[in-house]
Amino acid sequence: MMKHALCAALLAAGVSAAAIGQSSQERAEARLAEFAPTGETRSCLSTTRIRNITPLDDSRWLVETRGGDIWLNEVSRGCFGAASAFSYLEYRVPGGQLCRGEIVRVIDQSSRMNRGACGLGEYQLLERATDNADDAGA
Repeated sequence: MMKHALCAALLAAGVSAAAIGQSSQERAEARLAEFAPTGETRSCLSTTRIRNITPLDDSRWLVETRGGDIWLNEVSRGCFGAASAFSYLEYRVPGGQLCRGEIVRVIDQSSRMNRGACGLGEYQLLERATDNADDAGA
């Protein structure tokens, strides 16, 4: 009975049934499989253009911009708990740009204590992966 309540709560929170049994690394890999790298990279993104930063795991984050672009940032080690629902990211940038090497802190939501910190890497532009199986028959 408790297991069903937990599954219902997770589904209500937007977690798919398939993701419940997956590790954070498996969920990150599944999410990344939805995209393909374009080869374009940037060192900085304007903070006013950033709509959302979604940590897939402690080292790989998807950054969505207001124009709909999706960027992958592979951060340095040390961002323990970044993908946890009980954490949030905090950063301060003086120039209005979030750049490679900037330090981002992971903060516990309940205690407001620092869980870890890491440096940003290069931003890698991604595009939605296409299913080439349909193209093969054409």
